[in-house]
Amino acid sequence: MMRRREFITLLGGAAAWPLAARAQQQAMPVIGFLYSGSSDGTAFLVTAFRSGLKEAGYIEGRNVAVEYRWAEGEVGRVPALVADLFSRQVAVIAADSRSTLIAKAATTTIPIVFFSGGDPVKLGFVTSLNRPGGNITGASFLTAQVAGKRLELLRELIPTATVIDYLVNPDSPIGQPEIADAETAARTHGLKLQVVNVVNARGEYDFDQAFATIARHRPDALFVGGDPIFLSRRHELVSLVARHAIPAIYNQREYAVAGALMSYGTSLTDVWRQVGVYTGRILKGEKPADLPVTQSARFELVINLNTAKTLGLKVPLTLQVAADEVIE
Repeated sequence: MMRRREFITLLGGAAAWPLAARAQQQAMPVIGFLYSGSSDGTAFLVTAFRSGLKEAGYIEGRNVAVEYRWAEGEVGRVPALVADLFSRQVAVIAADSRSTLIAKAATTTIPIVFFSGGDPVKLGFVTSLNRPGGNITGASFLTAQVAGKRLELLRELIPTATVIDYLVNPDSPIGQPEIADAETAARTHGLKLQVVNVVNARGEYDFDQAFATIARHRPDALFVGGDPIFLSRRHELVSLVARHAIPAIYNQREYAVAGALMSYGTSLTDVWRQVGVYTGRILKGEKPADLPVTQSARFELVINLNTAKTLGLKVPLTLQVAADEVIE
């Protein structure tokens, strides 16, 4: 039989288990995940982020908690979401460009790991790519800088194209740099580029209004700019482009998978995985100022032959061979 002293000791230890578990839960670090777009259609980004966290030794729900906040395309909501995350005492914030701009203005102490398609130095996120300084570092992918390459691919697919409409939000962090790069490339290739603002007078993303403008222009092709709102609403966007029967190029693979004609750009899953890795490293004690901004060097050309056939386009064999993925 168990002795009384042993029983009391065991009972005392058992009583302490809930307290120990509670203390462990309280000690679990909290990450703020902030995205200016919608949660719809972006689950693959969260999966990539979690993969990066796991590489760094963190598994959500086991040794780290993540508070997710989505602005659903309403940038005006971001300041309140940032304040909410601060009240949750997050240890680090992972955010896209728009959200980073707002979070940066609100704190100089809480670490921020950004995801950006623009130049982090020009955007004011960091002082340099190798030595970021301050409380911010992150992962950058070239989108504005490869706008010219997208136009070149579009011209190769449609040699007769002379007028290209460019769907963009000029006020986004990468809007103006991307426009400048695209306009330079258009002049080089002898193309007329017509900028179509997707944002209406009320400051809302208005695809119907934008496509009414595009219908009046009757361009030979469409160039779709990089934007987290576009990505979140890619199925709606791709459907509108198909309805107007316009050949179009986008900046991410996910559009082509959704039925778009062609895409060329960086792998977003690679970039968000790196954001997860850096977030984990900061939780382990490394400082953002000492973590160089990573730049993705992996680009993907994806062509959807089904969509090309629907549009009556014959994709040159050279493009098909050059493509990283051909959807049939």
